[in-house]
Amino acid sequence: MKDVIQLTEGWSLRHEDALLPARVPGCVHADLLDAGVIPDPFIGRNEHKTAWVGRQEWSYETALTHGTGPAHTAALAYDTGPAQVTELAYDAESAYSSTSDIPQTAPHQPRACAPTNHETSGHGSTLHERVGRKPTADGHTAGEPAVHERTDLVFDGLDTAAEILLGGESLGTTRNMHRIHRFDITGRTGRLEVRFGSAYEEADRVRALTGERPNVYPEPFQYIRKMACSFGWDWGPTVVTAGMWRPVRLERWSTARLAEVRPLVTVADDGTGAVEVRLRVERTEHGTGRSLTCRASVRGGKDSGAATGTHCDVTFDGDEAVLRLEVPEAGLWWPRGYGEQPLYDLDLHLSSDAGVPLDRWHRRIGFRTVGIDRSPDAHGTGFTFVVNGVRIFARGVNWIPDDVLPSRVTPERYRTRLTQAAEANVDLVRVWGGGIYEDDAFYEICDELGLMVWQDFLFACAAYPEEQPLRGEVEAEARDNVVRLMPHPSLVLWNGNNENLWGFRDWNWEQPLAGDSWGEGYYLGLLPRIVAELDPTRPYAAGSPWSGSWDHHPNDPRHGTYHSWEVWNRQDYAEYRANTPRFVAEFGWQAPPALATLRRALPGEDLAPGSPGMLHHQKAEDGNGKLNRGIERHFRPPVFPGGDFDRWHYLAQVVQARAVSAGIAHWRAGWPLCAGTVVWQLNDCWPVSSWSAIDGDGRLKPLHHELRRVYADRLLTLLPHGADDEGPVVVVDNQSAAPWHASVTLRLLSADGTVLRRAVLDVAAGPRSVVRTPVPAPLRPATGSVKEFLVADADGLRDVQLPVAEKDFAYQPARYDVHVQPVPGRADALEVLVTAGSVLRDLLLQPDRLGTAARADQGLLTLLPGEQARIRVSGLTEDEAVTTADESAVRAALFTVNAV
Repeated sequence: MKDVIQLTEGWSLRHEDALLPARVPGCVHADLLDAGVIPDPFIGRNEHKTAWVGRQEWSYETALTHGTGPAHTAALAYDTGPAQVTELAYDAESAYSSTSDIPQTAPHQPRACAPTNHETSGHGSTLHERVGRKPTADGHTAGEPAVHERTDLVFDGLDTAAEILLGGESLGTTRNMHRIHRFDITGRTGRLEVRFGSAYEEADRVRALTGERPNVYPEPFQYIRKMACSFGWDWGPTVVTAGMWRPVRLERWSTARLAEVRPLVTVADDGTGAVEVRLRVERTEHGTGRSLTCRASVRGGKDSGAATGTHCDVTFDGDEAVLRLEVPEAGLWWPRGYGEQPLYDLDLHLSSDAGVPLDRWHRRIGFRTVGIDRSPDAHGTGFTFVVNGVRIFARGVNWIPDDVLPSRVTPERYRTRLTQAAEANVDLVRVWGGGIYEDDAFYEICDELGLMVWQDFLFACAAYPEEQPLRGEVEAEARDNVVRLMPHPSLVLWNGNNENLWGFRDWNWEQPLAGDSWGEGYYLGLLPRIVAELDPTRPYAAGSPWSGSWDHHPNDPRHGTYHSWEVWNRQDYAEYRANTPRFVAEFGWQAPPALATLRRALPGEDLAPGSPGMLHHQKAEDGNGKLNRGIERHFRPPVFPGGDFDRWHYLAQVVQARAVSAGIAHWRAGWPLCAGTVVWQLNDCWPVSSWSAIDGDGRLKPLHHELRRVYADRLLTLLPHGADDEGPVVVVDNQSAAPWHASVTLRLLSADGTVLRRAVLDVAAGPRSVVRTPVPAPLRPATGSVKEFLVADADGLRDVQLPVAEKDFAYQPARYDVHVQPVPGRADALEVLVTAGSVLRDLLLQPDRLGTAARADQGLLTLLPGEQARIRVSGLTEDEAVTTADESAVRAALFTVNAV
């Protein structure tokens, strides 16, 4: 059996003449931080003080003594557990030699296997027992050699330009952060050294070979296959990393190993789930031509505790084989909100002709169908996700790397962040093309949570050369990651690039390119061919935005996917209502992070929008100018210097939440013409003013509360104009599977909250439908009135509409009572009761003012006089809970649009 040894200990980083302790996986910046050589680049303006790191050469060293000695005992070989078995799956180094490696037609005809009830789960028996052989007294299997025939050194991720040396001799070089690299070191031991060159120097070398290409940023990221945003972005710092950012291991094996496994999952019309497993092996010289047997089994799903399942065996003497398994009445995997997410264990066991176990592979899969309806119609060209035959309005967010040092992102951090997305009623996460292909744990958690994944190939905002040496790396990288990620049912779309097709048309690229390649051949040629060959069960899109062909502008809202950035850059967020795109794949509005995040990142700074640290942690072009203009259109913000920063901070976060919710509510009302919104962005990679809903320290902005409201299955909205300008309309938006019979209470109120007129509208909205109803004329506020406003309520949902900008509305000062009470059984939580004495507009409790890890369960509430809100604050320490029990401390954390 293949023996896996993780190489995580005993590494050193050479810095000048010293050897520093190093973590693997890790990176240079993290090791230098641990050693106190550099300051934290996230704090203050330290980013500039660490810029030199990315321009240096670095070397990691360890002693490699394992070699090809005697195999480990059977217990060690077989008890590696699911996580380690998962690592065995993606070898793609042998998967990318050429497109002919994996033929469209398999050498063996697949055969379906019937369900069986006699085979027990792998958790209850050893691998030897399942293949009919038992270990000998010395721990080896009868017929298995005591010494493995082959030892491979495997790097799951090298960032980026590296040379690997063993015993002073070069094993080879690498030039791609996004690939797995494998080296045969059979019979060799000695000092293992991994030397990293400067990413800047590597990019300059490639640029000299391919020629200059346009780029929206003054950094050379398109010339190197490395995380583009490590060179900085309009929300991220320039922290150009190097290192072994993913695990390193030795794999010792004999006869053959599973080099590639591709499960193609389909569902027939009668509900039968099918898995066609296409595999390829690599053989040792001794194993060449020998007969091999592979067993595939599927278990789990709806009855995961039962000892039933399906298995299939195939015997072959070539390098490729195909197995087909069928699961009658398979439990369907659904996006969250549409059904459950049953997952099935798919296991492969490879053995020799003598029955000796050689290798194994494990993944969890789900049965579902997915497609995109891109049919032309009278309005243009659609873009609607269809899962298991059901058309879906996608409620999405864009995902960027959660740390600019991606090796620091743990499975636990993935789970926290993706759970936060799910709690905001998100059902789709787009992995953006300027980052990375995330770790397996990311996709596994999405599988569990029902979060659909839209995966970009890694090209963003630049013209990319299509010549060597990049072309070969691009193809290898694509093959590697398609094979690695395709088992995940959450993955619903491969997308060729971010904004490059649009950039070619609108960003003045054509003249400087002068006919040179720029990436079109990747997006419209190479990548769709690879997806069609390796993963034909999933759709592919050439880019985002993309209208489907050059017959239309790439960012035409009437066709395909659309990025809406004109509003943030130049207009008021009310302009989101000016059109109804078919699918909004990017739009957003900025806000600063939580106050506690700012204070940690900018210690000792007198905070102001234009203070030195705030400006350094604002990377967008004219970012503060756009923020301030957005506030000024609706409010009277504080004037700086000398203004109230807390007030400015609150208003900036309110405008972000209102801007995004205005867009989503309008576009949801356009269903089924508009079939989805993907907010830019869910998360941050450091503490910064940005478009995120979750800041760089993991704290929720008020936007997160708004996403939970406007992405809920049921949404009640007041839009200022309906069709033909008939005046305001009530929109009852039901994306649930059940009908919604809503009694909508409409009230016209005076500024002090007095009810002037009232009416009840009975509205019936069928499943996945939207109903628009005009507001009766007597309840419409007078045009330009500063003393009347409209409120709609139904089933605990509320929306508010003012006829003028809030800065012109005659609000009364906010009056409210506060009472704090304990939560039974929760020492870390308190309940805050706020009783309104006046209209309270967008009441927000900022929990980080009460505790550094505190969370509030709701925010941005509009209360009428006499109404009460119960806000639970959790995550408090014992001391913080004592302080929060003081109502004055809570009042200092409460904000409203109409200030006290």
